[in-house]
Amino acid sequence: MFACARQAPDAVRGGERTSSVSVVVLKGARLIDGEGGPPIEDATLVIEGETIRAVGPSSDVAVPDSAQVIDVRGKSVLPGLVVNHAHLGVVDGTQSGSGHYTRDNVARQARQYEVYGVTTVTSLGFNTALFPSLQEEFNAGAPRGADLLGADRGLGVPSAAPPVNVGEDQLYRPRTPEEARAAVRETASRRPALVKIWVDDFHGTLPTKMAPDVYAAIIYEAHQQKLRVAAHVYYLEDAKRLVRDGVDILAHGVRDRPVDEELVREMKARGTWYVPTLGLDETFYIFAEQPEWMRTPFFEHSVQPALAAWFADPAWRAKALGDAKALAENKASVAMNLRNLKTLHADGVSIGFGSDSGATPLRIPGFAEHRELELMVQAGLTPLAALTHATRDAAVLLKLQDRGTLAAGKRADFILVEGNPAVDIRDVHRIAGVWHRGRRVSGGVEEFTP
Repeated sequence: MFACARQAPDAVRGGERTSSVSVVVLKGARLIDGEGGPPIEDATLVIEGETIRAVGPSSDVAVPDSAQVIDVRGKSVLPGLVVNHAHLGVVDGTQSGSGHYTRDNVARQARQYEVYGVTTVTSLGFNTALFPSLQEEFNAGAPRGADLLGADRGLGVPSAAPPVNVGEDQLYRPRTPEEARAAVRETASRRPALVKIWVDDFHGTLPTKMAPDVYAAIIYEAHQQKLRVAAHVYYLEDAKRLVRDGVDILAHGVRDRPVDEELVREMKARGTWYVPTLGLDETFYIFAEQPEWMRTPFFEHSVQPALAAWFADPAWRAKALGDAKALAENKASVAMNLRNLKTLHADGVSIGFGSDSGATPLRIPGFAEHRELELMVQAGLTPLAALTHATRDAAVLLKLQDRGTLAAGKRADFILVEGNPAVDIRDVHRIAGVWHRGRRVSGGVEEFTP
């Protein structure tokens, strides 16, 4: 944390500005800077253009005479959430699959993420040729919405994983190592942030998994192309082999068995990242169970009308809970995922952040990330640890040095909330405003209609 105020080069000093860019000051906030330390109870942020120019205890930060000063006493400020695993353009309402990757649909989702405090989102597969232009527009701040990173199409298994009906231009399904290497080289020509592979058989519901020689070829060729690989996994043995073969990111949690010392040792030795996506299996049943939080504005304003109609339908709820075997398996997967996250966090494995939001209609952009934070705390992490994984660490995973923490010289991407999420993680839902690239881009989620 800050022992004293920090200022970027050419910062505001002595009540004077060093540039003509407008300066905005947030004064009196409880500062959660993303580094994991205790909050500063009375802090000031000086924002010049898109950048944090000074931040620290209010007693140590000079406020320029010409600045716009916003009194935020009683509120907390924390970095914008950075998401390592989501999907854009796959769903719309209750529909999913081919045909939804349109400019309007992707823009709607990017805006929903932003309103819910996600200022950077990684679309981990299923991206079309439209993605690079959308990425350029959103990352330049033209339309309002989260910054976008992507994993191009991704590589799956013929007639198996992933069981998603997307277009041929949204997914490769190589049959041989040679086809896999060619797909990676074509992917590399578009310079994505990551390469995505789907390895497992989705709880035994698919006829086969990706062959080890195929995913080994993908990992090798991706590394030759200076790209990192994120793998969709479920089983411990798959995770261990992938890590030995050099995969860079396990993009889901291990959910069949407790993680063991071998996996921990190999991940730490190789610097492999772990993104648990705790809420993934929960979505299969939680909405049918109708928890109290489904009747809050924070949840309701994230749900498209067609999906809300599903949730209100007793027949849909009965069907979702009707398969006792599947229900038990999904709840067991959630419990194992929580257990394994606690173990890996305690053992010092690098943890990222994501919820697989946007992959199905039930994984709701923005809301799913907030639910993920709650589940991380339920797993046994402190609220500050969960927030650190969702901000600083998620940015480090993506090699983004300009965001993820609130420090001088970083981008001014942050969320202002009521209450103290360092004590109660649910307070992060109480959004009073979102700033992105130094601009206030939204207020409370109640102002938003999906």
